[in-house]
Amino acid sequence: MDLKLFGEVFVTLLVIVDPPGMMPIFLALTGPLAARERNRAAWQAVALALGVIVVFAVAGQTLLAYLHVDLPALQAAGGLLLVLVALELLTGKADDPTKQATSNIALVPLGTPLLAGPGAIVATMLFVQQADATADYLAIATAIVAVMLTVWIVLRFSGGIVKVLRPGGIEVLTRIAGLLLAAIAVQLIADAIFAFVADFAATR
Repeated sequence: MDLKLFGEVFVTLLVIVDPPGMMPIFLALTGPLAARERNRAAWQAVALALGVIVVFAVAGQTLLAYLHVDLPALQAAGGLLLVLVALELLTGKADDPTKQATSNIALVPLGTPLLAGPGAIVATMLFVQQADATADYLAIATAIVAVMLTVWIVLRFSGGIVKVLRPGGIEVLTRIAGLLLAAIAVQLIADAIFAFVADFAATR
């Protein structure tokens, strides 16, 4: 296994996924839930993210080409989805745990597009394109699993923070997470627009 490539993939994906930055959003979405449900949401989100990244690593280019979808379009779609979630957090509609199932929270937006977002997908696809040996593919696969394991550990043991913050702190954290999500969403959409404009200018 190529340890240098492993390190490059691991660090790149870890920076993109950003487990410490994911923690407040995770706690905001799962804070009202029981500890068992919160732990279940953590592993479901990580499992889905791992599955999505693996699928795009193996067949990403083929899938997007078949659907006639460009990467900027995928990026814009993720941004729009995050806008909806951010609005729920900012308006307090996400505070009632009875209004959304744990599996829904884990799958959207935690699993995708937050963990397995456009950035992680594109980075993985680029690493796979550059690989030319079995050792390279093994290094990439091991790095992806290591990143997802790291994310799961961070989310799994974030429950102790909930006990410290209590309901009032969770409510404040929810609003902050909403602002962070809104900023991430705007950045994703802006990057997608710039990419569309650049592609259009290049074809002129």
